[in-house]
Amino acid sequence: MYRLPAWAAELSSVVLAVESTRHGGISPPPYDSLNLGLYTDDHPFHVAENRRRFCKELGFRAEQLAGARQVHGAEILEVTTDGQWDGYDAFVCRQAGVFISVSVADCVPVLLVDPVARVVGAAHAGWKGTQAAIAYKTLQAMQVLGAEPARMWAYVGTCIDVDNYEVGSAVADAFSPTYLQTGRSPGKYLLDLKLANRDQLLQGGLPPGQVDCSPFSTVSHVEDHFSHRASGGVTGRAMAVIGLL
Repeated sequence: MYRLPAWAAELSSVVLAVESTRHGGISPPPYDSLNLGLYTDDHPFHVAENRRRFCKELGFRAEQLAGARQVHGAEILEVTTDGQWDGYDAFVCRQAGVFISVSVADCVPVLLVDPVARVVGAAHAGWKGTQAAIAYKTLQAMQVLGAEPARMWAYVGTCIDVDNYEVGSAVADAFSPTYLQTGRSPGKYLLDLKLANRDQLLQGGLPPGQVDCSPFSTVSHVEDHFSHRASGGVTGRAMAVIGLL
């Protein structure tokens, strides 16, 4: 039903950090089975039950989640309570018992925590959010609340892998060649979103040993993860969640 960052056990007395898989829910195809996305065409009852099961497994109530209708932008909201908002792709929070979440189905989920300052952050980074440095900006927003990069831990979660993310020149031109490989056809490039977001965190001052990157791919491991691209555009959504205990 879910996976944990490598550092989650070490910090388990302070924070819960997790990303869901597609297993353990009740949604029928093509949303099978643990679709947690509120903004899909899956039946709302299925999504609500899936969210209830997922949260219960982790020890909190679905009503404690904070999330948004994401717009592939770079707006960040500080939340102090649970709820749903429109137009945000990242959250920061220092309120215990509020679990901030981002929904993904190929884009990069980024989770952050400073366990000393007790500040958490979560970001949803597609190519537009990555190009707009949303991971770096979320880190900065946490610093305003007292976080220090040297103390922070991060998780760059499961997303589309570079071998399967082919883009055209209009997208490729927005990125450094560091994150591009030659595509399979003329004028196409392979874009490494995971590496780009990891580098933003390192540039923000996180020690390399405190940035955990998921080894999984939404496309290569589509049996365990939702992939918008692999499904032809109709699929469920996973969630990455982080909250202070």
